[in-house]
Amino acid sequence: MIGFGKEAASTAKAFRIAPTDTNYFAVLFDPEKDGIRNVFVVEIFTPGGATPPNTHSDADEFFYVLSGEGIARCGAAETPLRKGDALLLHPGNEHIVHNTGTKKLYCLTVMTPNEGFAELIRSGQPVELDAEDHAVLGG
Repeated sequence: MIGFGKEAASTAKAFRIAPTDTNYFAVLFDPEKDGIRNVFVVEIFTPGGATPPNTHSDADEFFYVLSGEGIARCGAAETPLRKGDALLLHPGNEHIVHNTGTKKLYCLTVMTPNEGFAELIRSGQPVELDAEDHAVLGG
């Protein structure tokens, strides 16, 4: 049997993990809501914003740039990111994603397996999506 799940990105619940973070997440699919082993979010970075340096012991993390521009650093390596770019980070690699543009950076981010990421996101502070977020997420 094939199962279908549908979530409108523009109506997804959004969260900021820590009050001082410069990125936040619109949750599309996750273990809590959809009974899956991974998490799908649209990660939104404010201009100049970045993830804190982080690593995942067992999960691969995938980023697909929907809008904006930035730089990804993994160890000593650095690569520019622009709309249409895809990036896959394997477990055990410390990394950051940094918005270097003047507008927000939007990435479809998928963590496989979830490794507690969805729970971390949902334990954060709820965020209201603004008009720019709705314009990008609504297609």
